[in-house]
Amino acid sequence: MSRRPRDLEAERTALRAAADRLLAGTPLRSASGKLSATELLRESGLRRDVAYGDHKDLIEEFQARVKAQHCTPAAMQELAEQNAQLKGRLADATKALAHEQKTSAALRRIIAELDLELHQAQDGLGRDGNVTRLPAPRRSTPRR
Repeated sequence: MSRRPRDLEAERTALRAAADRLLAGTPLRSASGKLSATELLRESGLRRDVAYGDHKDLIEEFQARVKAQHCTPAAMQELAEQNAQLKGRLADATKALAHEQKTSAALRRIIAELDLELHQAQDGLGRDGNVTRLPAPRRSTPRR
């Protein structure tokens, strides 16, 4: 059983397309979208030994394009801004949650105290022989 011959031109095309996607900020396979040779290889789907063995010139070209760009891709900048906004919203929500938890704890303590006072008052009424319970008011049936 023999190996299938490699298509060097298809590999080069894959590397060029991966470089273009990374520089445009629209990666398909790369999770981070960083502009590094490792991410280029991940994006292209090629093995490291294949890329550095036969296509080192394309990797160096990509690295030169990254240096020439001198900035983060627009899509990555947008993601960074969105991340900062979400972090701010998370901080606000965390503060609000802490405030609500304090309020809830205070209300639970008040409820416990009132429940205790109610039980004490009911026990006091039951023990005191001078208090006569009145019958519950009768409900009259509505006339038709």
